Amino acid sequence: MTKLYRRNELAFALIWIVAYVVLTSVGDQVSAEVGVAKSVTAAVHAAMSCALYLWIRRNGLMVKYGLCRSTVPHRRFLYYIPLAVIASASLWSGIGLRMTAVETALYVISMCLVGFLEEVIFRGLLFRAIARDDERRAVVISSVTFGLGHIVNLFRGVGQGLADTLAQIVFAVLVGFTLVLIFLRSGSLMPCIVFHSLNNALGAFATASAFGRQTELMLNLALMVVVLGGYLLYLIKAFPNGSETRT
Repeated sequence: MTKLYRRNELAFALIWIVAYVVLTSVGDQVSAEVGVAKSVTAAVHAAMSCALYLWIRRNGLMVKYGLCRSTVPHRRFLYYIPLAVIASASLWSGIGLRMTAVETALYVISMCLVGFLEEVIFRGLLFRAIARDDERRAVVISSVTFGLGHIVNLFRGVGQGLADTLAQIVFAVLVGFTLVLIFLRSGSLMPCIVFHSLNNALGAFATASAFGRQTELMLNLALMVVVLGGYLLYLIKAFPNGSETRT
């Protein structure tokens, strides 16, 4: 693994992306066959997270990939309040359990690990590999790739329709731009990992909206555009001179 990384960082990042997508899909399928949602997927995500973290730590790459404290005061990022608003949105229609207690626990564990894996892979490995040649292009490619990657949910047998997937892609692209700017400006992926994990995990406790599925999607999209769009503009204006991070 280290030899490939030293030879070609971009290829290393792409292999991790493919492995993550494939193994997650297989894990979900096997979990469905077992009859306990996320039972196998959670184990797969735990193994991948441990392997990636230990490799990063062993090679002295903790700072490069943002597994460290922010170099910029949290107040400069408005204490990440806009991200907290987005993360809590899934609970606005009500709180309840849609799965068994065991499945809920496995889902929360899996989604928290997804937050770590996706941030390190997309905002860490992929972004840093491309940013060596062109930082702006790295921001765009890592964000759009992260968003488009969610199209696999159409084919994973999780019952997600086209409208849900398109909304998820739009949301993921907006989130991708926001989080990569936070990483770029602060030098830390920790706030991104915490938000991503909470945003995913809280979905286990969301109940159906009283307004209907399509109306809920439109309201959520409007919220995402307003909150994330406004936060993006703030980040761009608050850090006009580019990165303020250590390297």
